Amino acid sequence: MITKDQVMEILNNIIIPEVFKTPLELSLVRDIAISDHKVEITLTRPDISEEHQQWLKSRIETQVKSLGKVDVSVNYEISTASKLNKIGQVIAIMSGKGGVGKSLVTGLAAVALKRQGYSVGILDADITGPSIPKMFGIHSRPDVSEGGIIPVSSGTGIKVMSLNLLLPDENEAVIWRGPIIGKVITQFWEEVIWGQLDYLIVDLPPGTADAPLTVLQTLPVSGIIIVSSPQDLATMIVKKAVRMAGTMKKRIIGVVENMSYLYVPELNKKIELFGPSKGEEMARAAGAPLLARLPIDPELAALCDKGEIETYRNEILDKLADSLSHVLAAKQN
Repeated sequence: MITKDQVMEILNNIIIPEVFKTPLELSLVRDIAISDHKVEITLTRPDISEEHQQWLKSRIETQVKSLGKVDVSVNYEISTASKLNKIGQVIAIMSGKGGVGKSLVTGLAAVALKRQGYSVGILDADITGPSIPKMFGIHSRPDVSEGGIIPVSSGTGIKVMSLNLLLPDENEAVIWRGPIIGKVITQFWEEVIWGQLDYLIVDLPPGTADAPLTVLQTLPVSGIIIVSSPQDLATMIVKKAVRMAGTMKKRIIGVVENMSYLYVPELNKKIELFGPSKGEEMARAAGAPLLARLPIDPELAALCDKGEIETYRNEILDKLADSLSHVLAAKQN
């Protein structure tokens, strides 16, 4: 009997004319129903010409029939993003102030989870300071279909949606008031076709004002990761973020201390440039585990500048991946 995995493999190898992507990359697959001698595939209608829609329908039917003696039918329906999206957990990355590396932690968390075989997306909710696309080397604009906006995929398949991908110039300043920013964040959740994801990671803007509040009130946030640095000022402000999470009744699943130290290989020594680590102190204040102490790494900074964060290899990242897997698995159980 034909299996769903066989059908999915076919769908993953058909390149659609005009857009040059597969049905899975465009999140077009609505349903696959298989009985003894029949395969029914339902697709959301792609934003391509009628001619190429018919080509896609015929191509899928022909290739699935080649698997065995079965009747195959492919049908289109207009589906909204809310019907298509199946997201396991929404993880918000939060900090009490800017400049502590929140977006960096967002990128590293996504890369770590993707390497473990999970399907991952990033919603860049830092509307006025979006940096995620640059880290991942993404410059193409999102596609738009009748059902919604299709996020751009990174080199390893992480789905990304950011305002910077919609601007005519990535250096253009976004000078908007809070209510407009909140509306855009809501649209990124409600109108983007994320498809099926194990994890959607949300890069929050710094602070505890309108935009973070919109995310915590609107999105079904499963847990929050707090990002801090060793400075006393950052420590004080992070405690405000912890209190905000408590007020919103959102669980903090972990703390990451960034810029914790600089490792000098010639001396085999860790230099704490911003003072002694306060990671454990922050973890106790948050009532959550310390997931990682990230060093200042010139190699990582260079890769982010070149849009190659997905190529970063370091035992610290491996430890972050292990810690994330542990706390997220506990969250599911």
